[in-house]
Amino acid sequence: MGRRERSCWFLTIVALCSLAVHVDAATRANYINEEEEADRIVALPGQPTVGFHQFSGYVTVNAAAGRALFYWLTEALQQPSSKPLVIWLNGGPGCSSVGYGASEEIGPFRISKTSSGLYLNKFAWNRLANLLFLETPAGVGFSYSNRSSDLFDTGDRRTAKDSLQFLVRWLDRFPRYKNREIYLTGESYAGHYVPQLAREIVNYNANAKHKINIKGFMVGNAVTDSHYDNLGTVNYWWSHAMISDKTYRSLMSTCDFQRQKESNECESLYYYAMDQEFGNIDQYNIYAPPCSINNSDTSRRAMRLPHRPHSKFLRHLSGYDPCTEKYAEIYYNRPDVQKALHANISGRIPYRWTACSETLNRNWNDTDTSVLPIYRELIAAGLRIWVFSGDVDSVVPVTATRYSLAQLKLDTTIPWYPWYVKKQVGGWSEVYKGLTFATVRGAGHEVPMFKPRAAFQLFRSFLQGKPLPKS
Repeated sequence: MGRRERSCWFLTIVALCSLAVHVDAATRANYINEEEEADRIVALPGQPTVGFHQFSGYVTVNAAAGRALFYWLTEALQQPSSKPLVIWLNGGPGCSSVGYGASEEIGPFRISKTSSGLYLNKFAWNRLANLLFLETPAGVGFSYSNRSSDLFDTGDRRTAKDSLQFLVRWLDRFPRYKNREIYLTGESYAGHYVPQLAREIVNYNANAKHKINIKGFMVGNAVTDSHYDNLGTVNYWWSHAMISDKTYRSLMSTCDFQRQKESNECESLYYYAMDQEFGNIDQYNIYAPPCSINNSDTSRRAMRLPHRPHSKFLRHLSGYDPCTEKYAEIYYNRPDVQKALHANISGRIPYRWTACSETLNRNWNDTDTSVLPIYRELIAAGLRIWVFSGDVDSVVPVTATRYSLAQLKLDTTIPWYPWYVKKQVGGWSEVYKGLTFATVRGAGHEVPMFKPRAAFQLFRSFLQGKPLPKS
């Protein structure tokens, strides 16, 4: 073989190898696109016509256990390719971001009173970002595990690690989001989930070839520190005339707020306060009327503090418990709705979809006593961190959040001031070095539900990284 022939032979092999690599990459891309396309929602039953795309389905996070987490992506109303990805988590522990965040708060749809259809949310956050609602951990909503023991042995650590696995694998399924700015958001016990997941992402990025482009997080009425949250909660009850001076003094002298499980004497005082002194109110918004459907169900009043997953006073801690929760449980158990969402596709989930899982809540086996050390880590890592608080919530009240954040001892960059929306005071804010805190005036535990316009302004300012407007 002459030099010229050998050269041609070599070039041919190189070309064929290059073609093979190209075809292999194209095959992988087509596979990923097909996987994404299989998750596309054509339309939900009773859904109005919309111009944005939706996807939902499962991502396996642990093949050995058969654990898979359910998600619902609603892309931005306009120019989704230029908008960030915002992940929303609800708390509980054990409550659904589909049932609460998507259906009552920031999602594009609300469920009608008859549960027969949907109508548009005027202040949906997908006007500003692509929204990914994640039901975590397994056992919440449509998420499941084939290992039934997982439902009786879970907690903060597994939730954070499984959520990270979900995000890594979801980004493989949706590669167009891989370089997108990502923000985490949530409320209540997601005050644990969100910073814990943010830390997992930061640690993952330290050794990852393809880093997750996390920019920050925002949490509302967030469980933060066991001692200061509980101390602040009891003080809120007293300062808002929900309990007597006698009960307040007894709680303050009897309860050790740092304990994960209080003494029987302390628990009895909580029960007495809630049963005898609160009256029939909605503790998630003390000035709102409670739902009149099944009003005789006294278990709805048996609230426990959300900072103790083992307390005997169980109530759903995802947020406000209005009648819309009941509409959601009817709607998401409809077979045609589940089919449209690609949910429960095997039909073998042995329980109905519920807004919150009492099994998970009762069997939550590990919880951080404080996430303030994680805040310090993430402030040092340069993440944008916002904390907001609806000021008529008595479950994780504004006093609890202020007591907890004060322990960070951050320098103030913009002193306390009123912020405005539509020429009205939306709340008050203070900007610290590394963190912004804001209250939302007249909002309950689920801030976007009670004050949707103010919550929308809050979200807009957070994404822009700008202080809330002073006028």
